[in-house]
Amino acid sequence: MDERTGELLSAAALAERVVWCVSLVSGMVSALTVERWNTADVDTLAAGEDAGGRKLPSNAWMALRRLGWTVAPPEGVKVNDRIVRMAQEQAGRALRSAKWRADLTAGVLTTWPGDPARRTADEWDAVREAVPGGQFLPSSVIKSRTRQTASFNAKNGRMPVDVFELEPAPRTARMLLLSACDGQQATIERADEPGRALLRLQLPTRPDPASYKDWTWVACPISLPPTIPAGAVLHLPTLRIHRDRVRADLAYTHAVPKTSRTGHTIALGVDWGLNTLLSAGAARLHDDGQITALGSGGQFRAAGVLAKQHRLRRLSEHLHAKTDRYQPHGRGQAAFADRQAHGPVR
Repeated sequence: MDERTGELLSAAALAERVVWCVSLVSGMVSALTVERWNTADVDTLAAGEDAGGRKLPSNAWMALRRLGWTVAPPEGVKVNDRIVRMAQEQAGRALRSAKWRADLTAGVLTTWPGDPARRTADEWDAVREAVPGGQFLPSSVIKSRTRQTASFNAKNGRMPVDVFELEPAPRTARMLLLSACDGQQATIERADEPGRALLRLQLPTRPDPASYKDWTWVACPISLPPTIPAGAVLHLPTLRIHRDRVRADLAYTHAVPKTSRTGHTIALGVDWGLNTLLSAGAARLHDDGQITALGSGGQFRAAGVLAKQHRLRRLSEHLHAKTDRYQPHGRGQAAFADRQAHGPVR
């Protein structure tokens, strides 16, 4: 419901307003990420200290403001400071996550093997030593980064300087991180009936708001899943659009009993791997010291997703091969047309 006019908004109308707000935030996120997509800025953010040696805040948007990394909406568009906060928070998280890829790429470049397709045992030891946590890193991760670097070298005739030359700035996810806001932009509270909550947030009434009058409070009822305890404290969610509807990724906090270090009789073991992503099983310790399994356990396999990925990769390779075959024909046809128009060259 639009609280200014009392108008009841349909799901499509609400999604449209959220999309307008998401577009404003995404534009600022892209601009800020591209501007700071370099080794010096990512290292500065990852170092955790500002120019004066003070520790940077854990919130990404606060850390970016401490460093003086600002962003503004397009000229003529009016947004409040909380909208800018969401953009800085999202950009800061993306820049912080790039540090690991930057260190991995740097380690691969400094220990480049004689044959990128087949490292020797000593070359494997060297690259794992150069990469932070490399001794625990799967070989497939290092191999894929090596192939990516080798492709860049084959295409450009030289090695990349760092990951920021190897990869473009990441695409911006279209979402609203309301956790970076306060009560002047969004609030959430439980409704009178159980299993329901009320989210209030400011949304634009047009895609290019020219003043604060083009922003209005909208009340959005939310159906809570049964997994959220009745006494849990709700936190501001992340909004995203899925199939033309608004979805809220909701976080909550609730008290749990204090865990004791001894006296347990049931244990849960979880393992992960490349073929079977997760495997889990429970076991019970009996009074006589015997351990028995509870049920047959469970596992999560991503075979379906991986199969689709392989199909798309094969299709992409097939289309690239067809394109490569068509390009010489296209050049030959262009030369034939030129001869027809101007005659043979003597």
